[in-house]
Amino acid sequence: MAEPQIVDLTAIEPIACPCGLARRAFADFAAFPGTVHLTEIQATAQSHSHRDHTEIYVILDCDGDAAIELDGIRTPVAPLTAIAIPPGVVHRAIGRIRTLIICHPEFDPLDEVLTEI
Repeated sequence: MAEPQIVDLTAIEPIACPCGLARRAFADFAAFPGTVHLTEIQATAQSHSHRDHTEIYVILDCDGDAAIELDGIRTPVAPLTAIAIPPGVVHRAIGRIRTLIICHPEFDPLDEVLTEI
């Protein structure tokens, strides 16, 4: 039986990603087939998709004009908005956004496909 894990996401070193900076947890937790990311979306966020990953974004904090773009359709977001993004959907966040991302299966950077806009 797996032991519980407690992680301070703010203590994890951030890694650059197409969205901005991500702090990823639970990659080594065999009892959960995914990862959890605390991500700071930056103005330079790039459109991308995933071949196999599903992502759930939970917006923690954002600017008033923040939005999510899914397959070219822009939708405003606010704190505590949740967005489910299946594989193949081209997406990017727009504006300053702090989000919790649940990724299934476990995050793999080779699964990301950058898209020109």
